[in-house]
Amino acid sequence: MAEVERYDWIIRGGEVVTAAEVRKLDIGIRAGRIAALAETLPLELANHVLDAAGQLVLPGMIDMHVHLNEPNFGHWEGFATGSAALAAGGITAYADMPLNGNPPTVTRDAMKLKLALADGSSAVDYTIWGGLVPGNLDHLAELHEDGVIGFKAFMSNPGGEGEGRFREVDDATLFEGMKVIASLDSFVALHAESDEMTSRLHDEAAAEGRADAWAFIQARPVEAELEAVAKAIAMAEETGCKLHFVHISSADGVELIEEAKRRGTPVTVETCPHYLLLTDEDMVRLGPVAKCAPPLRGSDQVERLWAHLAEGRIDVVASDHSPSPFELKDMAGGRTFSQAWGGIAGAQSSLELMVGEALKRGIPLTRMAEVLSSGPAKRLSIYPRKGEIAVGFDADLAIIDPNASYTLREEDLLQRHKHSPYIGWEIPCRVEATLVRGQLVYSREAGLIQSGSGVMVRPAGAAVDA
Repeated sequence: MAEVERYDWIIRGGEVVTAAEVRKLDIGIRAGRIAALAETLPLELANHVLDAAGQLVLPGMIDMHVHLNEPNFGHWEGFATGSAALAAGGITAYADMPLNGNPPTVTRDAMKLKLALADGSSAVDYTIWGGLVPGNLDHLAELHEDGVIGFKAFMSNPGGEGEGRFREVDDATLFEGMKVIASLDSFVALHAESDEMTSRLHDEAAAEGRADAWAFIQARPVEAELEAVAKAIAMAEETGCKLHFVHISSADGVELIEEAKRRGTPVTVETCPHYLLLTDEDMVRLGPVAKCAPPLRGSDQVERLWAHLAEGRIDVVASDHSPSPFELKDMAGGRTFSQAWGGIAGAQSSLELMVGEALKRGIPLTRMAEVLSSGPAKRLSIYPRKGEIAVGFDADLAIIDPNASYTLREEDLLQRHKHSPYIGWEIPCRVEATLVRGQLVYSREAGLIQSGSGVMVRPAGAAVDA
């Protein structure tokens, strides 16, 4: 008689969120992958059992928009601290952006530097973005060969100083870059704001001596987002390049992108928890901790974004985790809001906030799993390896207690600089455990368990590198 295979883990009796339904199931894990889903599995065949009764079991969030700032800016946020926060937040894979490292990831040499630092440092799995900037068209193919997940570009000034900083693209660079990237069967991820409009409005505000939060908000209106989105869509339709719009802040932007989808344009749209949970008035009240570009919008836009999410018009929700040291956001020394570093550090709270709000609003958890897990996996071409709870997928799981409400404190955060616009919020649910490829990397009881076991995941369904 053949010997019955054992499971490394059985996750027992949780409310499991699959692509089709939420159902009480046991999950059997073997060799890092989901080997069985059943109403009951024989516990005597498990090397380890995790009791998930009364808890939600979701596919781990795939955060396709984080800034961990390596190399040479790990003092802002590095792979070790950033990925620890992600693990604590139920995030099992992420895509690291190219811009805040020094050098930015726009050449093969820069890519090698970043990969050397990520190897053995990340608690969860990761992918790497390349960049599209003026002067690097000849580097795009080699970056693609080295496994970048796609190419990030800015249509407006990303800020920062220094000769080697990440620069926005001019129209010619964007158009020619799209041609090259289409030939590679990759895609462009765009920060879509009109640089001409935002620069002029910022200059006008400065000339009037206005440097407060309202001046910043008014200098980056919804119209600047719409103008850039329309221009990029026209270029994509001309070149055949696949597009992904990052951190779209307005319902109007989602609607413009939806029109392009109906024409058959290969385009996806991402928004962020802060655009769904915070408003422009919060940015004024909280100050630079809530500063981001595009800025937070009015409550009418927030509610319309939720409607678009519920109805399937938003493909991805990602954190845009963009940390910095406290002093770059501190206004006590005379720094104005306009001078403060822009970027919201909220990755650790993203999954909890989105699940909690979905339960409150009656949005199906299957829909939330789409925008948080399977949607990012498909956009990054790492599906069907990652992104769902199904037999054969990596056992990337977030186990959440839907009734464990808590008040977020600075000391709860595992990121390097413990600022967040959500400190003091009552969060209605809590991550109890995070598994990556069947390894328990975090539990609320023990904290971070595995600090460097994450591996790079390559696009197009390629196997995870060991």
